[in-house]
Amino acid sequence: MPIDPRRLLGLAFASADLLVEIDADERVSLVLGAGQSVLGTDVGDPVGRDWRTLIHADDQALVEAMIICVADGVRRAYAPVRLSGVDRAVSLSARGLPENAGRVSCALTACPMPPVPATADGLHRRTDFEQLARELTEAARATGAQLELAMVDLAGLDAADPELARRAAGALRLESEGGTAAARLSPDRFALLRRQGEDAASLVRRLTLAIVRDGDHGEVGVAAHTVSLDGTSPTRLGRALGLALDDFIAEGLKDTAPGSLAEAMNRSVRRTLARAGELGAAVSQRRFTLAFQPVVSLADSSVHHHEVLVRFENAHSPFALVRMAEEFDLIEELDQAVVEQTVRRLKADRLGAERLAVNVSGMTITSPRFVAEVESLIRKDDRLRGRLLFEITESAAIDDLSLADRHIQRLRDLGSLVCLDDFGSGSASLTYLQRLSVDIVKIDGRYVRELVAGGRDAAVVSHVVNLCRELNVRTVAEMIETPEVEAAVRAAGVDFGQGWFYGRPSDRPEAPDLRAPPTLSTISPVAARRTGTRDGWQ
Repeated sequence: MPIDPRRLLGLAFASADLLVEIDADERVSLVLGAGQSVLGTDVGDPVGRDWRTLIHADDQALVEAMIICVADGVRRAYAPVRLSGVDRAVSLSARGLPENAGRVSCALTACPMPPVPATADGLHRRTDFEQLARELTEAARATGAQLELAMVDLAGLDAADPELARRAAGALRLESEGGTAAARLSPDRFALLRRQGEDAASLVRRLTLAIVRDGDHGEVGVAAHTVSLDGTSPTRLGRALGLALDDFIAEGLKDTAPGSLAEAMNRSVRRTLARAGELGAAVSQRRFTLAFQPVVSLADSSVHHHEVLVRFENAHSPFALVRMAEEFDLIEELDQAVVEQTVRRLKADRLGAERLAVNVSGMTITSPRFVAEVESLIRKDDRLRGRLLFEITESAAIDDLSLADRHIQRLRDLGSLVCLDDFGSGSASLTYLQRLSVDIVKIDGRYVRELVAGGRDAAVVSHVVNLCRELNVRTVAEMIETPEVEAAVRAAGVDFGQGWFYGRPSDRPEAPDLRAPPTLSTISPVAARRTGTRDGWQ
């Protein structure tokens, strides 16, 4: 078959192992070069077949975006894609053929297999993306290349047809550095690293072309902004990038977008400091209330004590505000304020029957001042002995376990029981149990909720209970929501139970009404979101 000289020119221009031409009907019209060595000996003759039969299903959306967005004589940069049916990958680029409407020339060069994506759509998770960004930026600086951060808002994507989400993932990967540096931050907000040198408007035009088609159901709005990484030192890059992404997730692209990563970081810091200032004022002025949730003894269904939960004004998430308090060194002041309010509640109990457990951060338990103030409160009123309990949370790591244990023993000497909260939620749980002498361990709710199904979660709970029994430590199971889960918890030998089965948090300590226990099906999503604990959601 005679070969058009322009096709030979295409092969020379590509400097590739293989040239594959695709016609307007998306079928392979020409294969030129080392076909078998690149595609595999068993691939057969691909001419006349849909080009997708050559490409792994998970990478087809990327190639679709590449083909759709090429124009005559314009070449899209190489991206690694996996081939279909063989353990091989190629670096692929595409170029629109001059004077051949709809025809695309694809250059393929054999390359190492790219890493298997952590998600089905090939987009990174937030934490993986931040690590990858640091590595790619360091590598780029070593070669003199310059990268930038692109923040992309695809408004309405979450409610659109799943096909649009598939196209969006492919288009975003294509626009990223090496086809592998894009991440999903939320259902409709994304981030990617790419080479500098092009304005955001061009990026928006290509994304719109690749994602939105005539006749699509649902509307997707595309907006993007690029942020230079210049002027950000390697040591500050991770922190600056995290703050910039936090700000984008929370605020979107509504305001005048920052021009550099340093500006984005400063803007995020200013907003965070403003929120921290509001939190500091709320703590110092005691602009929060307490709620109480029963913890029941499974031996006789009596209330052993109530956990004290914090509720802030304006329905702010307790978890987010506590994390902020830890980051800005406000957590000790918050913990102390909660203890003072709890002590006031205990003193107001004329019968002296209430026992209340307050949460204490892993940062606070190492504070000599905090423990001294608690000692002073209890020694001033003997009626408090044995009625004030403490739950040590893992929301912040405990840096000095020996000091923490000494402080825990001082609290125990005052008659207070000490509980290790959310056991199993963090990697340090076993170390904490080994190094800290506590009275109670609260088993993380994610294991408890799935206890009825058996399997690994049931095995974890069983082993934790047995371990604690050998150490003479009692156990609490949280997130008990149904009679079936409670029965499973009892069968596992757990000592205490907590959760919606016994009652939601209330404004005063109340005994559970087990005649009509609430379940997930009877509690609205809004109510569920508002019943937050200090360190998680019940």
